This record gives sequence, C-alpha cells and structure tokens, in this order.
Amino acid sequence: QVQLVESGRGLVQAGGSLRLSCAASGRTASVYAMGWFRQAPGKEREFVAAMKWLGGTSTLYANSVKGRFTISKDNAKSTLYLQMNSLKPEDTAVYYCAASTLHYSISPGAYDYWGQGTQVAVSS
Repeated sequence: QVQLVESGRGLVQAGGSLRLSCAASGRTASVYAMGWFRQAPGKEREFVAAMKWLGGTSTLYANSVKGRFTISKDNAKSTLYLQMNSLKPEDTAVYYCAASTLHYSISPGAYDYWGQGTQVAVSS
C-alpha cells in the first residue's frame, strides 16, 4: 500500500500562485510514476501533470497548464509538488495526486493510489 496526502489548498485571485504538496508513505519503493489530476464540479477528472518518481527527467503536462504549472519532486522527503502560477478561474477544482506502480501515463486509470484531494479556488 501507498498512502498519499495532499496539502496546499487555498483561495487565490486570478494571476496569483499556489504550491501544492503530496506526501507519500508506505511502500514508496514500489512507485514508478506520480501525477496530478483535477476535477471541477460537473466534470470528469482530468490530467494535469506527471513525472517518473525515480530516474529520468521527462515530464508530461496538459496543454491547458503548460507554461504555467511545474511538477517537481523531492525523493528524500517522498514528496511531490505542483507549483501553479498565473492561475485562472478555470483552474478551480479539487486537485488529486496519484501514484502508479507500472505506468507513466496521462490516464487516470493507469494510477493505483490516490490522495484525498485538496480544494483550489481561483477568483476573478
């Protein structure tokens, strides 16, 4: 089992910034890749960003956040981060971190473990 706990929820004005964190515990040695997803009211969960947990430098971003969001990690702290800049009202959603033991993917179905979610609201 892998446990994931997000933090960093907040209400931010458009154009502002926010940093989300995801602390992993349990069998972290089994993690191959981690990602961030979000879900707005009435919409399906969508991909935001992903990266390999160990090794490599490649990252994946949704077109809607490319150039504004940055995914990063601190393996020593078993923590994943999402730096969000130039926030827009359309970024308002519950944000989830996720871990995959097998895949590096943009598909929610490829991930095995999920955090509880953290609310991000961007006002205009």
